[in-house]
Amino acid sequence: MAASGGGSDNLSKLSCSRCCGDIFTYLLRLRVSPEEMEQRYKSREIDKALEKDRQAFRKEVKLLLLGAGESGKSTFLKQMRIIHGINFEPELVKEYQHVIYQNIVMGMKVLIDAREQLDIPWEHPNTQLAANQAFMFRSGNLLDIEQFHQYAPILHVLWQDRAIKKAYDRRREFQISDSVSYFLDELDRISRLDYIPTQRDILHCRKATKGVIEFRIRIKNIPFVFVDVGGQRTQRQKWTKCFDCSLTSILFLVSTSEFDQVVKEDRKTNRLDESRNIFDSVVSVTAFKSVSIILFLNKIDLLEQKLKNPETDIRWYYPQFSGNPHKLSDVRDFILQMFMNVRRNRKAAIY
Repeated sequence: MAASGGGSDNLSKLSCSRCCGDIFTYLLRLRVSPEEMEQRYKSREIDKALEKDRQAFRKEVKLLLLGAGESGKSTFLKQMRIIHGINFEPELVKEYQHVIYQNIVMGMKVLIDAREQLDIPWEHPNTQLAANQAFMFRSGNLLDIEQFHQYAPILHVLWQDRAIKKAYDRRREFQISDSVSYFLDELDRISRLDYIPTQRDILHCRKATKGVIEFRIRIKNIPFVFVDVGGQRTQRQKWTKCFDCSLTSILFLVSTSEFDQVVKEDRKTNRLDESRNIFDSVVSVTAFKSVSIILFLNKIDLLEQKLKNPETDIRWYYPQFSGNPHKLSDVRDFILQMFMNVRRNRKAAIY
């Protein structure tokens, strides 16, 4: 047994010697050192890992959200969260709570000023005292629930006066968020000391987007990345910086209800014209030529509500409109055609 075991050991050593000799001969033939072989092996492993990442990256759908200020890009992202069951983090809800308080106080100050500018008389003369008090309210981001609770009775008195509501009905003549009436109608609930914003409250609150915000979500097991960029004029220079080879599509949002309003920046350019001009610029950007564009007509519900007002007529702003100025489908199709007419020679489609 001992002799047999020794023979086996000798055979094993011989086999190992031949194997090592073969490897050594192979290395000599290639003139590659063992260190270089190890580096090549690591390089191949890194290449495999990178290719795996690239494959996963290709499956990722990246959408760049563009549009004029207040076109509803941020609200769209909030809706995506709600639809797909992604809760707002507690700290984010708290932040929105402060924003809601600010929206209400700032909105009321705008309405008080507009009432005076439009020369609308108070329904109750004593309301002027409440207006004077409201102008002394703090309206910064740090407005807390105790302070807002103290402001609520005065805000309630003002909102009940028909003069303020008449001013709101003429909001196309000045700058104010459409959500102000929603919050003022909900004032009793929002001013409670135990108030926590609902999803609907969060959808209505307004805060201008500054910088670039990314939101990631999986839809039917496909990873989506939505990139939101501020739509104000001062923010638009950042748009092209968001372009890279991984971009799948551009989602361009248009606020259809703003055909009778002007932009904040110069207070004279029609908002729908501004949006169309921006769309024209996006379509013309060389970097976007091969990227498909999805045109999203937003705020149709507000448009429908506006068209019910007999004192609103799109022909005052667009004389070329030939349909029924109070029929939603006619106005919507007209707005759609306005944007489709600016398309140029593009490799990719506009949907």
